[in-house]
Amino acid sequence: MTNHNFINNDFLLQTPTAKMLYNDFAKKEPILDYHNHLSPKDIAEDRQFETITQIWIEGDHYKWRAMRANGIDEKFITGDASDLDKFKKWAETVPYTLRNPLYHWTHMELQIYFGINDLLNAENAEEIYHKCNELLQKPEYSVKNLLRKLNVKVVGTTDDPTDDLAYHKKLQEDKFEIKVLPTFRPDKFVNVENHAEFLVFLEKLEDRVGYSISNYGLLVKALEERHAFFHEMGGRISDHGHSNYFFETTSVEEVGQLFLRLKNKETLTQLEIDKYKTHTLLEMAKMNHKRGWTQQFHVGAIRNNNSRMKQLLGPDYGFDSVGSLNKAEKMSWFLDSLNTSNQLTKTIVYNLNSNESEMIAAMVANFNEGPIAGKMQYGAAWWFLDQKQGMENQMEVLSNYGLLSRFIGMVTDSRSFMSFSRHDYFRRILCNLIGNDVDNGLLPNNMELVGTMVKNICYRNAANYLKI
Repeated sequence: MTNHNFINNDFLLQTPTAKMLYNDFAKKEPILDYHNHLSPKDIAEDRQFETITQIWIEGDHYKWRAMRANGIDEKFITGDASDLDKFKKWAETVPYTLRNPLYHWTHMELQIYFGINDLLNAENAEEIYHKCNELLQKPEYSVKNLLRKLNVKVVGTTDDPTDDLAYHKKLQEDKFEIKVLPTFRPDKFVNVENHAEFLVFLEKLEDRVGYSISNYGLLVKALEERHAFFHEMGGRISDHGHSNYFFETTSVEEVGQLFLRLKNKETLTQLEIDKYKTHTLLEMAKMNHKRGWTQQFHVGAIRNNNSRMKQLLGPDYGFDSVGSLNKAEKMSWFLDSLNTSNQLTKTIVYNLNSNESEMIAAMVANFNEGPIAGKMQYGAAWWFLDQKQGMENQMEVLSNYGLLSRFIGMVTDSRSFMSFSRHDYFRRILCNLIGNDVDNGLLPNNMELVGTMVKNICYRNAANYLKI
């Protein structure tokens, strides 16, 4: 195999100042990854992955989409092919990902985690596969040690309200030095478009709280109890994922009737659904404010577009895409409703459509107020925008419409224990952005001033903001 020297210490750093900012201020900062979809079970049990396919390709929608675009049969993506054959098909695809962020991420991860500096392709796939698998059997490649290797200090998992959080409890009892904190994700009790699914989730919630949820008031009571339990277990963040913004005024009485109709398996109109969703999401937001939590809103994905593949594989297999919202007024009304009653907590809003970046950054800034610096956050580049151009654009928009210096930085939003190299990717892009401005005379050549900003964005702003 030939060393390509592609991902070196100067990767993405185009100026002397960018290199200085990265090496002196960003590189050694710890990682606070406050939003991801990692398995707390894998962390608590300190899982040792058997193959590079298991840790690197399984569950990775980005790779799956690229393989499909490259004409790879589904058998080698989510099917029953062997781990080796799946890896070979991914390696065969990698050379075709030039200019896709996957090309950068792939080679960064191979280097950072395995010390491999070769360009992955069909010819060297089997050799790299066996080398990675051999390393994965060593103690230093257990899940906990992989987190330690990347200097991770906090992991924020994403958890259903019905989860017993047993693995979070085990991690606390084991006194694992890296904080693994649950995030409250109540979407299943807000998104009621499919009332049959809603009833399944409702039954799970009844089993967890130990009583029948016969009316809407009892639903709110049950979710409040679970919210309190998450707080006891160290949870300080909620997460809410919706295809669009919605806000429809209603009453408790009307929502109560809508709930009973859902229980009776009646189909609601879109207006009725939006009324129910608005009221319920506001209830969740008020709980967040009551306990001093931070709430996240991930809005704009159109999910499971390929109905034939959903029928074959199920939901969430990489057939999601970017939506178009155009709902600035409803976003405004929702945030203003909470703000008017003084129940708007710290809030992070992520967008998926770059055409709406300015609208969202400007909208959230309407509700900033002291004494919390950066109370309303225009969140990190998310999902389809989680790449070099998307990150640069997000920081440009934030710089123009708010305070980049108060930005709480990068999250992986990932299911892979090899994704923490994305923080290094982000930091290089950040340092290059600021370094170019300094060298072009757009910012002062004052390393204490700009270096402190970089250091804060990498870790300290998030630690101060989230208080975790």
